[in-house]
Amino acid sequence: MNAPLTNLADTNHPLLFEMIRSFTTLARTLNLSHAVSELNSTRQTVRRHIAQLEVMRGQKLFRVNDRRYELTSAGDAALPEALDLLMRSKVWSRGQTGSHGALQYLKAREGDWVFYQQQQPMGSIWSDESVLLRETYRAWMMAASQIESPALAHVRPYLMVYRHGEAGWICVEFGEQSAYVNWFGRDYARSSIGRPIARLPAGEEFGRMLDQSFHDIQTTQMARLDHVYTRMPERYDERQATMVYQRLMMSGFFPDGSPAVMTLVVPTAKVNIADLEDEQRDAITDIVPPNFDPANAVFEVAAKEWQ
Repeated sequence: MNAPLTNLADTNHPLLFEMIRSFTTLARTLNLSHAVSELNSTRQTVRRHIAQLEVMRGQKLFRVNDRRYELTSAGDAALPEALDLLMRSKVWSRGQTGSHGALQYLKAREGDWVFYQQQQPMGSIWSDESVLLRETYRAWMMAASQIESPALAHVRPYLMVYRHGEAGWICVEFGEQSAYVNWFGRDYARSSIGRPIARLPAGEEFGRMLDQSFHDIQTTQMARLDHVYTRMPERYDERQATMVYQRLMMSGFFPDGSPAVMTLVVPTAKVNIADLEDEQRDAITDIVPPNFDPANAVFEVAAKEWQ
């Protein structure tokens, strides 16, 4: 008789990371020899890892047809979460991720490049000094996530729109008044259309963590607010530029019903980010807020009248 699943899982905790690596690698290669070579392991070890996972989960993860591996429906369903667990464990072990108040926190350094991202409670929008931030959030709700809705028309020039494809998350539209255009120029912004989100120099796993925010928004069809601090090279200069901003992410739908993610970036020096050093905070200068006339905030005005 097999041991109870809970007991087996407890026994194999020290090996769980390697077992998940074997599963995800074999799922990607679908070739045992290739997986063994990539993992620098043995055929017996990889087979044992897969068998142990299948017992623990009570599901067959692979079938073998003519010596070729294929994912079962259960294996296909388990793969995204396995990749996520593997990625999160790698990033966590480097001290690049954590949480503050149960909200996600990311940080990374690579040479002169630095990146901090701290998720914020959505309720903080209502006390924020940015009228554009509140107006965009209200407009998104009134538009029911429909990108072409008239309710979004007056804030859409400040938004970026992303779609997920085989190459990852790509920018399909930039607003003429967006912070991206103000930072990098209109010509550079135009050339970014259709390109995947730039991979940052902290490694593939950290890039996947950043992408995860977009996936979460698309899956939950909700909104998210982050504070971000980063330093990166200027467009035509080797000097490092400090960029500090709030980023509002919102689910969206194109007219054909396909999903998207919209983002609003609001530069600000008032960011709530743990671990920022005094010298980093002192480097926050020359913050240029978006050029948005509060008189155009139709939903803000209506809310004040209602109050």
